Amino acid sequence: MTTHPLLTELTLRARTEAHSRTSTACPCGATILADRPDATVVRHADTVAKAHAPGTTPTDLTPRLTTAADLPGVLLPPLTGTPVDLHGRLVTFWPYGTPVDPDDPDAAPWEPAATLLAHLHRTPAPPGLPPMRGPVKAALAVARLLAAVRHHHTPAVVPVLRAWATLPAWARAETPMSDTSTLCHGDLHLGQLVRHPAPDGPWRLIDVDDLGVGEPAWDLARPAAWYACGLLSPDDWTRFLGAYRAAGGPAVPIDGDPWPFLDVPARALTVQTAARAIAKAIEADRPLDDVEQAVVDACDRMGSTPPQLAGGFAK
Repeated sequence: MTTHPLLTELTLRARTEAHSRTSTACPCGATILADRPDATVVRHADTVAKAHAPGTTPTDLTPRLTTAADLPGVLLPPLTGTPVDLHGRLVTFWPYGTPVDPDDPDAAPWEPAATLLAHLHRTPAPPGLPPMRGPVKAALAVARLLAAVRHHHTPAVVPVLRAWATLPAWARAETPMSDTSTLCHGDLHLGQLVRHPAPDGPWRLIDVDDLGVGEPAWDLARPAAWYACGLLSPDDWTRFLGAYRAAGGPAVPIDGDPWPFLDVPARALTVQTAARAIAKAIEADRPLDDVEQAVVDACDRMGSTPPQLAGGFAK
């Protein structure tokens, strides 16, 4: 990985912030947790510094930070409530938490994730919070796919774009969401949970970049899509959905078939996942792997199944 000025200075800022909170100098170096175009994240000791995506504004980010600070039982609170500018990128500081172990799928915290979501969805949204960015991220993934296939066409793009075209305008970020009051995470997956305090404190949701008001079913859509695509076991899906319902989550009824409420968001997340997979494969000049192909195949099935059909679009 090539070091660039943002990464170098972000590492220094993480070290400075960590040492400002203790009188004892630590011997550890910095660890790069992520270095992508949309986020650069560095850890030093118990402090994490995050450079947010280019174009992120204080007007959008600051109320999201305030919301996280006000909900420490659900969201990991930031160390500081005001972002700082670094090479034209907004930077925030966070306590380190232990992430989900990707090598231990049996220990995946499906019930805690669902319970935290239910509590988030039941919390009154503070005034001035921007819309949840889930549909915008799906639209950006499709835009990235279209840019990639301009120079390298692949047949896999056809079912993905066909499935995208069947979605209602709100799910493609073309019109506002009808729900403007429910507090949502916007990008829920297992990588968005950590234990804090590390190493084995309670689970908390992280990453407020997409936090906002909108359709709460979107936060259940990625596990729902994985289940519909055959990538999440029925047992894990049942655990997740059951815990959400038990905690009083409002996105689906307390009993009965949840799919009429989940189908459109799950389709959108399937398209988003497939679009990203194809774009990454083109950029890396490699074929799709089995999991990526399964998501593309689900998009193909979606094209012949009307939205909001009970039971799941790919079952």
